[in-house]
Amino acid sequence: MKIIKNKKDAVQELKRISTRTNSENNSEISAIVENILQEVKNYGDIAIEKYTKKFDGFNPNPMHVDSDQLKDAWNEIDDNLKRSLEVAHKRIKRFHEKEIPPSFTIRGEHGDTVQRKWRPVKNAGIYIPGGRAAYPSTVLMNAVPAKVAGVAEIVMVSPGNKEGKINKTVLAAAHLSGINKVFRIGGAQAIGALAFGTNQINKVDVITGPGNIYVTTAKKLIYGSTGIDSLAGPSEILIIADETAQSSHIASDLLAQAEHDPLASSILLTTSKNQAKEVLDELYKKIDDHPRKEICMQSIKNWGLIVICDNYESCIELSNNFAPEHLEILALNSNRILEGIENAGAIFLGKWTPEAVGDYLAGPNHTLPTSGNSRFSGSLGVETFMKNTSIIEFNEESLKINSLDIINLAKSEGLHSHANSVQIRFED
Repeated sequence: MKIIKNKKDAVQELKRISTRTNSENNSEISAIVENILQEVKNYGDIAIEKYTKKFDGFNPNPMHVDSDQLKDAWNEIDDNLKRSLEVAHKRIKRFHEKEIPPSFTIRGEHGDTVQRKWRPVKNAGIYIPGGRAAYPSTVLMNAVPAKVAGVAEIVMVSPGNKEGKINKTVLAAAHLSGINKVFRIGGAQAIGALAFGTNQINKVDVITGPGNIYVTTAKKLIYGSTGIDSLAGPSEILIIADETAQSSHIASDLLAQAEHDPLASSILLTTSKNQAKEVLDELYKKIDDHPRKEICMQSIKNWGLIVICDNYESCIELSNNFAPEHLEILALNSNRILEGIENAGAIFLGKWTPEAVGDYLAGPNHTLPTSGNSRFSGSLGVETFMKNTSIIEFNEESLKINSLDIINLAKSEGLHSHANSVQIRFED
């Protein structure tokens, strides 16, 4: 893990980290995924079975996990875990209920009305990763806003293990969330199934949920025929700290990102030289007996960074340029720093708010923009599963009053029939 003191070098290193998934083999991955999607589109369940056997090592038939299995999973998990899932579900639901966008009507003085009406999509597909870890929290974070939006059918896909089984807690979370259908498939083939539909899986209107580079590429390629939430990259955290922050807390929070994935990035911007060294020492102490040591080491070595900044202003500038997915502020003047922050997916204030609070149960969604995308986008939410329609109604008086302006604008664009469609109504 590098320690950098020079601001210019810090800018370059942050840029390198931000573009860490822009590798030369992306075109090769795109070609592979495009071929998988085309096969799924043409051959449906046959292609799903082929690629599940090839990549996940089991025969997915039957693909569907019936509702009794979901209920059994819920009944079999520990009571303490049940309570924790219920607490998280309640808090996430309460937060997302505040996100429901209002429909509205504006009435003009001459009797015209214009409206915006919000409706849920008919059905949604949520992708829940398997592999290195199980993510029941991701089930809640994707299913709850879809339910709050009013989506009638929620389809969950998640890869099984070598025996073809989905993690029991993931299935329990699906039961708690009221998901309609669960299929034990993953990868680009699962995204294709949701996007195009097969004999067993209905085509959906929106696909959400994180995944590896193949899943993300598949979402990118099907976008346009099916809606998606975002193109999420590997997870990242940036911590702004001063000498008042505890080095052991900082090290723990950095590792909480590093343990996700070898491509995860953990960054510290500190105004204290002593703290920089202390944090580095703490990191390696904690990694030494970490159960995911190899993953943490790869992440910290390749994508970890500590920058010693002259002042808060420098920290703020570097943070805004990087536009992190997660931003922790551990400083005496946290609110002063917060005022300067423009770009961040989610912000965690103070020593009592580690990023894990947001991952699991604070309420706001943990599906956040990565790779600098918080400059122009935000978290997954209820609106992800909704669409809006404009409704316009003029009467004779309101059209007559506005006709000249419409005609003038149409003629300025050289669109004769646009102008005539208004004018002809007053010639009869």
